[in-house]
Amino acid sequence: MSSTSPLAPQRTPGDPRRDPARDRAILDTLRRPLRDLRISVTDRCNFRCTYCMPAEIYGERYQFLPKSQILTFEEIARLARVFVSLGTRKIRLTGGEPLVRADVPRLVAMLAAIGGLEDLAMTTNGYLLADLAPALQQAGLRRITVSLDTLDDETFGRMNGRGYGTERVLAGIEAAAAAGLRPIKIDAVVQRGVNDGAIVDLARRFKGSGHIVRFIEFMDVGNLNRWTPDMVVPSSEVVQRINQAFPLEPIAPAYYGEVADRYRYKDGSGEIGVISSVTQPFCSACTRARLSAEGQLFTCLFGTQGRDLRAPMRSGASDAGLAALLTGVWSQRGDRYSELRAGLAASPGKKIEMYQIGG
Repeated sequence: MSSTSPLAPQRTPGDPRRDPARDRAILDTLRRPLRDLRISVTDRCNFRCTYCMPAEIYGERYQFLPKSQILTFEEIARLARVFVSLGTRKIRLTGGEPLVRADVPRLVAMLAAIGGLEDLAMTTNGYLLADLAPALQQAGLRRITVSLDTLDDETFGRMNGRGYGTERVLAGIEAAAAAGLRPIKIDAVVQRGVNDGAIVDLARRFKGSGHIVRFIEFMDVGNLNRWTPDMVVPSSEVVQRINQAFPLEPIAPAYYGEVADRYRYKDGSGEIGVISSVTQPFCSACTRARLSAEGQLFTCLFGTQGRDLRAPMRSGASDAGLAALLTGVWSQRGDRYSELRAGLAASPGKKIEMYQIGG
């Protein structure tokens, strides 16, 4: 899609000076503020998605982290407060699958009480959401994103590695909407030859619902998903396919650092998003840090090594000491893997798996 196309995305230059929170945040070597924190609350999941936790590796005998190594809710909340003191304004809970961790609404309530936090969201596969949506909303969760790669039960069952159909996920989406967790975003990772036939069906299913479907280019996250460039369906192609069925027009980003390019239906019945980290990388505006379930800090989704926060915290580090540690890590950050991917002669090393730090 050329930049002169009427469907070219309306991109905001990667300039942190456009972000009003910049003056209150620490900056990395590329002048990107630390504004977003993704917290993995567990490394466990009830799905075995082929691009994340393939069943042939993560079978019944796989040893996940013992409870003693997982951050407690109190430790997570403490670290979150330190991040917020350094300019973080958005927190998203991820996994694994966050809803398999017992009593997760209690953690939501602890995080929602942090002064200065402006947004608290969660990404889930939705399988357990119908029962938990009201408690999550009452605890203070504001928004939710549900992963749903296709509406076809057979394809969905193959992709989730459990043979599950879509019924419980769709019920979870409706329960979340009824509980007031809006706007709901529905994320679909598009793989050519696997589920790319579902693009228009997903758009049709949620058009006019108030929910936003976001189509994500298949990425080489982790080491196990057998990624190849020819499996990537470029976002420009996704937009063109949907536009042929339901005419679209681009709209501007809602905020600095937004990863999805936004398009609205010309008939006014809603919008979609596309996340183009392979064909149109957005590293220059990346404001995200990721905290793994055992307390490792990663500054890139494609990171190869984290910084341990659990050990100093359990050894008695003060909040000021933790803040200094975080500031040191972020101020030295220069990550831009997606922008460099095409020019890399070889893999940068063993990357962290997606289930360990979320998407």
